[in-house]
Amino acid sequence: MLLRSLAPLVVGAILALPPVFAIPTIEAVGSKFFTSDGKQFFLKGIAYQLSEDDPLSNGDQCQQDAQLMKTLGANAVRVYHTDAKGNHDTCMKAFSDAGIYAFVDLDTFNTYILGPTPYWNQTQFDNYAAVLDNFQGSPVPHNIQLKANLIQKYDNLGGVFVGNEVLTVPSDAPAAAYVKAAARDMKAYRDSKGYRKIPIGYSAADIASLRPMLQNYLACGGNSSQTVDFFSLNAYEWCGDSTYETSGYTTLQDEAQGYPVPIFFSETGCNTAPPRTFADQAAIFGSDMVNTWQVSCAPTPSSIIYEWIQEANGYGLVSYAGTNTATGGSIVRSGTPVPISPDFDNLKSQWATLSPSGAALSAYSASASDISTPTCPTSTPSGWVINGNPPIPTIGQSATFDPTGSQVPSVAATATASADAAGSSGTGSAGASATRGSANGGQEIAGMAAGLGMVMLGFVVWL
Repeated sequence: MLLRSLAPLVVGAILALPPVFAIPTIEAVGSKFFTSDGKQFFLKGIAYQLSEDDPLSNGDQCQQDAQLMKTLGANAVRVYHTDAKGNHDTCMKAFSDAGIYAFVDLDTFNTYILGPTPYWNQTQFDNYAAVLDNFQGSPVPHNIQLKANLIQKYDNLGGVFVGNEVLTVPSDAPAAAYVKAAARDMKAYRDSKGYRKIPIGYSAADIASLRPMLQNYLACGGNSSQTVDFFSLNAYEWCGDSTYETSGYTTLQDEAQGYPVPIFFSETGCNTAPPRTFADQAAIFGSDMVNTWQVSCAPTPSSIIYEWIQEANGYGLVSYAGTNTATGGSIVRSGTPVPISPDFDNLKSQWATLSPSGAALSAYSASASDISTPTCPTSTPSGWVINGNPPIPTIGQSATFDPTGSQVPSVAATATASADAAGSSGTGSAGASATRGSANGGQEIAGMAAGLGMVMLGFVVWL
């Protein structure tokens, strides 16, 4: 009777919680993304980082941008850094209403995994977890465990990245072990919190001497708890009047055949030969990169175009009133978005003609279990030094790798994250941009009052 008498309080508490939006969730199954209604999902995304601040905390701006993105044909945004203590309800709802999913990077200015001097410590883990909690967790204190999947915050959280372009030169190869460690630990944390199977993956720089080995290393080993849920590539190989054969896309396709998890372009849209026609989209979503691949193992053809806002690097699809990058003037980062001609319309026209049907989950799921993981790569003269699949670091450990792959990570003092060191990790392949790469993130998100948590806990027991 006592528990039942709490029902009105529980109902009121639930109504006070952030909304769960009416949009199918996304999960990685085999080499494809599927929505919870059983349809294969193809990303048509936009890199969305208006400034170094959290772009998903400005509800008014998100509402304006989301509506224009909808007319463009976008169904996803990639956000490179957010505030783990921020309120993202309005922005996430605006994108949900427009049918747009958010793919969010978990790292911050202070928590990058650094290519030259990699480590994975408790501070990094806590910050990554705080971002994941903010976007998916139940808003109750961490020490109160609720029934699994009772509360899920944003249905349109499409996936999260544990790193972006951590490896940029061959000498950075050992850092791959720390990327793999971060994926392992965040997957374990996700599952321990009872969250849905939010895809957790990595976004790589397009470095030919590292790409195929890194790609396979992050998915190899046969233990899904220690591998990425997806792998993505920041690639700008198709420029101007290129073709599927001359652009290098044939090589990317060959290297992705039989890959066991979704693989897609997390950045693309070369601008060295303006205007951008986005002709590569026809190859990505067309028969060149869909029908020619093995039916049971074909990756998810998807791409995220770099980027939404026009900056000095000239990759923008829109600008805001008052921006004048041509004269070196200031960049306005909010207001009414104005499409940049002809790039915006060129992309809109391309996407409007590209609607791959994909597979149905009901027909695909059985064959997905037959997909095998790739062989772990051996060390190469070109700079890949991880030989096979040696034990990956645990939190607070450091590791070096010899060519035999037999060396086990040794316990070392936990490294302290450094903002100065993090700032040296580079800006990536699209050129200098004030909006790429990292964020000021808190270590913990604010919870609701403990009393509400206890009421909810009582409600779970009652159920």
